[in-house]
Amino acid sequence: MNNRRFARTAGWLALPCLVAAGLLAWYVTREPASPFEAAPAASVDPALVSRGEYVARLSDCVACHSLPGKAPFAGGLEMATPLGAIHATNITPDKKSGIGAYSLADFDRAVRHGVAPDGRRLYPAMPYPSYAKLSDDDVRAMYAFFMKGIAPADQPNIPSSIPWPLNMRWPIALWNGVFAPNEPYAAKTDQDALWNRGAYIVQGPGHCGSCHTPRGLAFNEKALDESGKPFLTGALLDGWYAPSLRQDPNTGLARWSEPEIVQFLKVGRNKHAVVYGSMTEAFNNSTQFMADDDLAAIAHYLKSLPGDPQRDGTPWQYQAVAANARMDVPGAHTYATRCASCHGIDGKGQPESMPPLAGATSALAKEDASAINITLNGSQRVVAAGVPDAYRMPAFREQLSDAEIAQVLSYVRGTWGNNGGAVDAAAVNKLRGHTDPASSSPIILHMR
Repeated sequence: MNNRRFARTAGWLALPCLVAAGLLAWYVTREPASPFEAAPAASVDPALVSRGEYVARLSDCVACHSLPGKAPFAGGLEMATPLGAIHATNITPDKKSGIGAYSLADFDRAVRHGVAPDGRRLYPAMPYPSYAKLSDDDVRAMYAFFMKGIAPADQPNIPSSIPWPLNMRWPIALWNGVFAPNEPYAAKTDQDALWNRGAYIVQGPGHCGSCHTPRGLAFNEKALDESGKPFLTGALLDGWYAPSLRQDPNTGLARWSEPEIVQFLKVGRNKHAVVYGSMTEAFNNSTQFMADDDLAAIAHYLKSLPGDPQRDGTPWQYQAVAANARMDVPGAHTYATRCASCHGIDGKGQPESMPPLAGATSALAKEDASAINITLNGSQRVVAAGVPDAYRMPAFREQLSDAEIAQVLSYVRGTWGNNGGAVDAAAVNKLRGHTDPASSSPIILHMR
């Protein structure tokens, strides 16, 4: 009797388990719907291809999918993750190694949903949670560009080094269901056209949140638009601190006007800062090529995002101090002899040539990674309108010890009203071992 009761109970339990397993299998293997299922082959319309090139610039595809000395968009860039290294793939129209065999629907599913034609889920290092907001028209244009606007390159893709079972892709489908949107950007009717255009670029092709929004325990961006408080509040990523893009008084854009934001994105510098770190690549191959109207829209949208004075603290105010008058303070002598010739004995820099350190985000943020990284490794070459800049931040990893770098950065982060806090030599040593000097030969892609 007990055996029959057990069998009956097990049978009843097995049924819902089988149903749940079947639903899970269906969910993780299904192909997302695409509005382009019956679309024709890529158009050779020059206007559409040109439009696609512009959308690719907005989306900064080259930053991950190209390497110096290699064919454009042939992939290969190594990206470290907590699980192991992955490599950007070949997205040229090569039919063997690239995406030449993709239909428009295949391309759409990969770009906006992170699903390859064989059903393989892409790692969210590909910013498809942002690209999901791309419009149908922009996806169609990008497809035309990648199929007809660039040359195919037979460069094989590099497998990831993530070990089994962590390299199984099906759990990403569940991650997508929780964290990735699946609808294009919808204009807010209570905002004007300029604001909506800026929101579309920032949230969608520009994927600004990929660097500037903090991530949760599942490596998800904590917010994907202005409805979430963490959106664009700053984040630590790959040894750099991407600052707040909101109206935060110290670590954000509260002191920047809309024209100053436009200037920074168009020429790579303004009176507050010069592009450096990961932003250099974004400038070199993306933002400087954006239309002036689009840059104005981005600035307009970013200036609409409120800051959080409680989180950011008392607004910074300049306090006049001459470094050569404080030689008894640790780090002051190093600053006066190594840094002042460019950044000024008073910390004010040389406007629009060498940036000020007085009031710099890297000197006000509690995160010290950017200050350490650029001091150790220097800055990548900034190329504006085809002209390399005349001045670069040099690397000091061979000239200064961990203790000396910690002292000079602590001095900078505690002078002229800066309040970022002291830097520990152990933090310098950690980044010394995990970073490399910046290349003087940046990727500058001349698409056509």
